[in-house]
Amino acid sequence: MKHHSLIFLTGFSGSGKSTIGPLLANSLGYEFIDLDQAIEKEAGKSITKIFTEEGEAFFRTLELKLLRRLAGKEEMVVSLGGGVLENDDCFSLVRQNGTLVYLKSTPRALARRLCHKTDRPLLRGKNGTRLTREEIETKISGILEKREPRYLSADLTVQTDIKRIGSTVEELTRKINRLVRQAGQGGHKP
Repeated sequence: MKHHSLIFLTGFSGSGKSTIGPLLANSLGYEFIDLDQAIEKEAGKSITKIFTEEGEAFFRTLELKLLRRLAGKEEMVVSLGGGVLENDDCFSLVRQNGTLVYLKSTPRALARRLCHKTDRPLLRGKNGTRLTREEIETKISGILEKREPRYLSADLTVQTDIKRIGSTVEELTRKINRLVRQAGQGGHKP
C-alpha cells in the first residue's frame, strides 16, 4: 500500500538529497534516513569498500533488503543513492510504497558541485585519474540520460539549481503536506 508520508528523495549525486533530506524531515516532523549511510552502518564498511571487496551485485542486494524493510514505514524521508532506481525491484518498491521526489539539477550545476569531491568513483577516469570539470559534466550527462526517465516518473519534481535550500524545503513541505491531506491520512502543519 502506498504511504504518501513515506518520502523517497531521488536525483543525481550532488543534487542535494543529503542536505535537503534532513531539513525536509525536520520541517515535516518525520524521521530521516540516508540509504547509503544505513547500508554502510549495516555492512560495517564504506560503499567504496563494499564495491571493491564484495562487488556491485552484493551492494545492490543490501540496498534492496534495506528498502524492503523501509517500504511499510510512514512519516519518514529516505535519501536514495543516485543509482537505486536503475534496479527494477527497487524502482517498483519505491513507486508502490511511497512518494517519490526528484531533486533535479543540470549536468553543469552537478559538475560544479562535484568537481572537488574525492569520494565519488564517478569522478575518476578509467585508471583512477581525476577528471576535469568538463569531463565530469560529460560523464554526468551520459549517466543522466540513462537514469532520468525513472527520475522523471517521480510524484514531485523540484529544480535545485538556482533556488536556496530553504526555499526548496518550504516548497516540498507544502507539496507533501498537500499530498498527504489529499490521501486522507492527515498531515502535519508546516
